[in-house]
Amino acid sequence: MKKISIILSAFAVVLGMVSCNKELELRNPNNQTTYEFGDSESELQEAVISCYNRIRLEGTFARVGYTMDAVRGDEMWNASQIWYLPYDNLNISAGGDDIGTQWIWRDCYHVVNRCNFVLQKVETVDLKEQAYKEIKGQALFLRALAYYTIATYYQTAPLFNDYAQYSSMETMYAPCVSQDELFDQIDADLVEAMQILPSRNQGGEWAGGRATCGSAAGYYARSLMFRHKFDEALVVLKDIISGKYGTYKLMADYGDNFREGAAENNEESLFEVQYLDYGKGGSDEEWTPVNISSNATQGHAVESNYAPNMFGSWADLAVSPWLYNLFKAERCTDGTLDPRLYWTIASYEPEYDIYTGGKNAGYPNGNDPRCNVIYQTPVTATPNTNNTNGGFSSAKWTYARQDVCSTIVTGLHCGINLRMMRYSDVLLRAAECINEIEGPTAEAIGYINQVRNRAGLANLELSDFGSADKLFEQIANVERPKEFGCENGRGIDLIRWGFFYDSGRMAQLKDHGNYVLDGTPNTTYPVENPTGSTFQYYQPGHEYFPIYQSTLNANLNLGAGNSANTNTDNSVEFAAKGWKVRPVVAL
Repeated sequence: MKKISIILSAFAVVLGMVSCNKELELRNPNNQTTYEFGDSESELQEAVISCYNRIRLEGTFARVGYTMDAVRGDEMWNASQIWYLPYDNLNISAGGDDIGTQWIWRDCYHVVNRCNFVLQKVETVDLKEQAYKEIKGQALFLRALAYYTIATYYQTAPLFNDYAQYSSMETMYAPCVSQDELFDQIDADLVEAMQILPSRNQGGEWAGGRATCGSAAGYYARSLMFRHKFDEALVVLKDIISGKYGTYKLMADYGDNFREGAAENNEESLFEVQYLDYGKGGSDEEWTPVNISSNATQGHAVESNYAPNMFGSWADLAVSPWLYNLFKAERCTDGTLDPRLYWTIASYEPEYDIYTGGKNAGYPNGNDPRCNVIYQTPVTATPNTNNTNGGFSSAKWTYARQDVCSTIVTGLHCGINLRMMRYSDVLLRAAECINEIEGPTAEAIGYINQVRNRAGLANLELSDFGSADKLFEQIANVERPKEFGCENGRGIDLIRWGFFYDSGRMAQLKDHGNYVLDGTPNTTYPVENPTGSTFQYYQPGHEYFPIYQSTLNANLNLGAGNSANTNTDNSVEFAAKGWKVRPVVAL
């Protein structure tokens, strides 16, 4: 025992001496922190890529960050009647399910955090001018994109525009600022990004996935229009049309905006979120930002929400009978159906068999060798979105119209890039701005007809629109839903147009959102004896999503939260700004 005691004492003395040796106080170079990273161009380039990575999370655009806007619109409704129901009904409480009230907030601030890091570091590194502009411009755009989502989903939120704010508890637990202050920051970021980013014409990565000056210009126009600055937005939109921010055009085939592979990052796309092709990527589901596995999947789960249940989807969301019948109401000049119906709704239309080779109602063949063929016989009826509650499924952001797979692997496996803004949006927004400033003009009608002509529809005539109200009705409830149905942005449009603040518009929304829970797609509109409507339970202020209660509890500086937290009617503030809701007009 004495020998053991002597040995242990000697070991303790040696250990004490070693602990005083400063040479052993080393940091693991493979476990870098923000203090050691970002001090070279190569590291800043990596940091920028990490910012792009954060816009592909569950709460940004890999699922709920994208679909939550669709479910609060009038062209889609919650078919599962479980998960999305309170969001669809626009009456969720702050203490409810956290898929929208927390995840979107959380993941958007992940983007802001990383962008702020880049924007701080880029000012301290000796860079060539071009590298400086490219790195800074991308971080500015992505921060603006995150704040645009926050402002249009949550109305009011904390503003972090300096990475140093995270170093102090006082500044990190920041109070909410107004929606106008958020948009002021968005506008400032986008204006600078427009000035320093290259255009898609530069080619390479800039034409194939990175943010460009055209991306920034497009979102700047959106931001201006949200605050009814139509004259300023029109200048930007016309500059995009003239090619100032790169060359854009409508693709001849509307379907190229929703195909995977070579059609991605095409000349119509101002910005899209990049995902790997079907079957590629890792095996670990990265639902939350804490998963940093190198085997994380590289796809999105929008397909799992949109596609038919019979092919393996979760089938959470369905397309409204209103949108389906809107497509069926007007045929192309050659007598065929609007091709946008084929790419928007996975319905079975007998005439499709004539010119689609039988790829009609969704996942009928699965000839791609990467999938296991189960359904070898083409489906000859419209598949239900949800076997219990029914409804049409969306074809957008799914493989329903692409001969890739016969069944759906739910989760983050869809590799179709999400086109966040397209040139057709530029054209229709330019027409809307002109109508708001001057009323109907030949120029405005011309922009609309470019979009209609691509679909094969007849031209609109200026003589048919004797008032700004009527042309607005055509843009808002015919042209935009048919061009962008089931894409992100309809809910934002309804807010900026003030449809939640007018009894006539609310009645119209309720009618658009009518559905029947009978287990089959509802093919008639107006819907006969509807089971319900996505707007029948709307509570004032809940056009925005409440700030999650646990977030309010953790940061008392957030106060009472936003209008959804306090059930505040936003119509008073809307009117106080001098903004008017255009009345419902018959077409």
